[in-house]
Amino acid sequence: MLVTARPLRLAVAAALAAFAVAGCSSDDDKPDAGRIDVTTMRGAFLQAAEIGPTWAAPETSADPQQMVSFCGGTSTPPPPPPGADTVSSSFADEGQTGAQTLEQLALVYPDEKAAKAGQSLLRAVADGCAPAVSVPATVTSDKSEPAYDETVEVRELNESGWSGFVLVRHKKYEAKHPGTADTAVAVLTTRNVVLVDTYAIYQLNRSEAAAGFETDWKRLVGTVVQRVG
Repeated sequence: MLVTARPLRLAVAAALAAFAVAGCSSDDDKPDAGRIDVTTMRGAFLQAAEIGPTWAAPETSADPQQMVSFCGGTSTPPPPPPGADTVSSSFADEGQTGAQTLEQLALVYPDEKAAKAGQSLLRAVADGCAPAVSVPATVTSDKSEPAYDETVEVRELNESGWSGFVLVRHKKYEAKHPGTADTAVAVLTTRNVVLVDTYAIYQLNRSEAAAGFETDWKRLVGTVVQRVG
């Protein structure tokens, strides 16, 4: 369901541009070419103050084992592939005309082989997503959501030695209840880690996609993976 919030496009772009260079480690600071641990991934995650002054952790903590939905419509999130230690963080920027959210989840496996197997399971889910869905209006005792159409595109993605894919979802509500939601779910692997990084922006009373969406999700993902190396 759409929430009352405000998107702050300039806050994300300006904040990330300011600290992206500083976030890159020197060769001396990077971990060795061996196994990446949970502490390293936790330290690589973006913090609210780095993204923008109005971002904050949600009042209710999300289940660290819960993944986001890959497919459009009313699809359920896939279960995390087994065998990994997990570390996660969630932040949001909410206002009167929209909202932005960032979900960062790292699956830290014992070795590279296990990480690749985990990513393969997630890719199978992504490849099974319908490219477009239409969902009728939903009105229940605890939910009211207008009808909408949503598209899902799966793209190959490579960034700073990490490889994988990204699902890009675009949701558009019916004309009498205008609103949009743009979501990018990036799934990238290097060595023994699978990173699932999800950025979403929701807009009320708008019928066009969010300006700067593509640039922002790429910066958010790119900053994290550059910190790990």
